[in-house]
Amino acid sequence: MSIQLETVRHIARLANLEFSEEELGIFARQIDSILVYIDKLNELDTQRVEPTSHVTQKDQAFREDRVAPSLEVLRALANSPETKDGHFSVPKVIG
Repeated sequence: MSIQLETVRHIARLANLEFSEEELGIFARQIDSILVYIDKLNELDTQRVEPTSHVTQKDQAFREDRVAPSLEVLRALANSPETKDGHFSVPKVIG
């Protein structure tokens, strides 16, 4: 398996990263060696291995949801530089 330099360049563009041609070549070789290693996993005999979705058999390790005393709203809002109608007010991030 060999990853093309143009593919690495495309991935860098998608991640909004800029690299020199030398760096792109280094990354291409590194990604290629990773993909070769991953491809070796296909050679493993997993016929007698039972499929799993989790590493352990433990299911739902969450605690029970209980109402408990917490910080009063006014005390929490006192830490905010700006509030509106009893809520935190933050700058708009998505246009």
